[in-house]
Amino acid sequence: MSHSNIRHCGEVVRVSADRVWVRMTVNSACSGCHARAVCGVDESKDKIVEIATSSAADYSVGESVEVALQSRSMGAKSVVLAYVVPFFVLMLLLVGLSAAGASEGVAALASIAGVGLYYLVLWLMNGRVEKTIKFIITKQTQ
Repeated sequence: MSHSNIRHCGEVVRVSADRVWVRMTVNSACSGCHARAVCGVDESKDKIVEIATSSAADYSVGESVEVALQSRSMGAKSVVLAYVVPFFVLMLLLVGLSAAGASEGVAALASIAGVGLYYLVLWLMNGRVEKTIKFIITKQTQ
């Protein structure tokens, strides 16, 4: 695993023939701040990541592992798909419908519906996206 990749430690919670599910605690950027206790914004969440791997049988539930994206460009691609494209869908619909004479309420609702439709299409294309954004899993050395 390359040291330039962002890596997270986690625990295996489920294993199938060709997949491993890993629970990771992901901390917000605030977690490293010395004033986080006073601020109250500190946030950490448990996330479960499904990783397709031909060596799934080598892992067992409860085992400590390390998870990373195969390359840094995949992280950028994920951000574009999850945040940038929906933002542009929202703005294009909002501005386009407003310019076409739709009321503000109709334009806003249609824009939100357009973003919802985008996420639905992205979810339906999950198989294709999964093939382009790949995770690497390795056992953690104790």
